[in-house]
Amino acid sequence: MRPRAASGEAEIASRRETATRTGCGARFRGDSIGKRPSLVCAWIWAIAFAACSNVGHASRAGAQSCTFSITDVAFASVDVTANAPVDTTATVSVDCTSLLPVRVCVNLGAGGGGATDAANRFMKSGASMLRYGLFTDAAHTSPWGSDLWAGSGAGSIDIVFGIGGGSATRTIYGRAYAGQQTVPAGSYLSAFSGLDASINYGLLSILLNCGILVTTQSTTFNATANVPTTCRVTASDLDFGTVGTLTGAHDGSTTLAPVCTNGTPYQLGLDGGLALATDPTQRKMTKGTEFVLYGLYRDAARTQPFGSTIGSNTVSGTGAGLAQSVPVYGRIGPQPTPSPGTYNDTVVVTLTY
Repeated sequence: MRPRAASGEAEIASRRETATRTGCGARFRGDSIGKRPSLVCAWIWAIAFAACSNVGHASRAGAQSCTFSITDVAFASVDVTANAPVDTTATVSVDCTSLLPVRVCVNLGAGGGGATDAANRFMKSGASMLRYGLFTDAAHTSPWGSDLWAGSGAGSIDIVFGIGGGSATRTIYGRAYAGQQTVPAGSYLSAFSGLDASINYGLLSILLNCGILVTTQSTTFNATANVPTTCRVTASDLDFGTVGTLTGAHDGSTTLAPVCTNGTPYQLGLDGGLALATDPTQRKMTKGTEFVLYGLYRDAARTQPFGSTIGSNTVSGTGAGLAQSVPVYGRIGPQPTPSPGTYNDTVVVTLTY
């Protein structure tokens, strides 16, 4: 049996010399030529030698090629005054041909709008910014970053193809965040190109990390959003309370709450109520055929009527993205007292912008 062992040693020594010449760097710790290497070391050497030899062969054959594209991350309309997140998706498509397994790592950088990290990117409209994030999951909990961007706080995502390559798609989940009510209206953009929209890949790279793959390709895509000019208004009822005789004045007040996109000018008007009063100070609360005259005003002194003629008796303002408070002052003037009961009116608030 000893001659067979010697033959085995000579064979291993020969392979070691071959590995050293080809630059594979296969080594056997604690062994020297003429000693039997352990089974574990021989296995590691075989894998390393096979990998180096095949990579060299594949490289000579030009056997790997990968291309990819990314659709736009289009948020369409984002009403920031609604204070709610707006979600969208985009698609990454990768095609590879390869004689050996290949790993493709898809990198999404900061983009032209800039970012603090992968979950907090920005689209710009002039000097204004709209914050958003790109994610690998529909729950928007795993940011999609880049191995080529030190500040991303998240890595790329990788796709592994077997022998022969193939095609694959991955979904980018985008979210424009709530809490941005003061962002002004406009068209917002972040353009991605170069390393911000790139892949790096390599043969047999299933054994390697994405960060050390050197073959790269890039594409272009945009993240876009339109922040529209929007307004809405809510109102609270005006209750004069319980009134006895109407021999004197009785006052009450309420508020309107307009919300308009930051920087948007608007006008608030009040119609004449169910009686279609043309004089804002001579409105009617009714009970059947009976009525109580009252007026609505823009000031606490009740000297400026609140009506619907823009530029004359309406209230003007400029939106701030958040709800604003506009007071409405009411007064029942001295008049004959009708029969007891509940008197009411309905007034329509119109917001023009």
